[in-house]
Amino acid sequence: MMNRVLRAGAFALLAAVCLHAQTNQNPAATNNAAAEKKEAPARKRAVGPFHGKLAAVDQVNKTITVGKRTFQITSETRIFKGGTPATLEDAVVGETVSGGFRTAPDGKLNATKLTFGPKTQAKPPAKKPDAKAGA
Repeated sequence: MMNRVLRAGAFALLAAVCLHAQTNQNPAATNNAAAEKKEAPARKRAVGPFHGKLAAVDQVNKTITVGKRTFQITSETRIFKGGTPATLEDAVVGETVSGGFRTAPDGKLNATKLTFGPKTQAKPPAKKPDAKAGA
């Protein structure tokens, strides 16, 4: 009987040691993995659309602010107003603006296309001739 008690005690002790070893394999490795996750920068959208009210226009620095984001106007930015080509000088604070942007390596949001004012109406589809009218 004493032999069984010793075996049971030894088994319990061995199980506890194994469980402890599994949960605490390498605390340094766990901390390093957590640090690596924290150090990895949050991926920001590289390209995408934007839409909103024009909050500010900076003619000197060639930027516009829509909501909380500031977009850089470059020589490659295509600007439109009312469906026709326009310039940054045509922007009016408070009006609707939409467009697309690309994130530069330095983190700036470079506008690729800007459309000032409300969305222009698309041309209505051409009407097809009625086949029954000629019969």
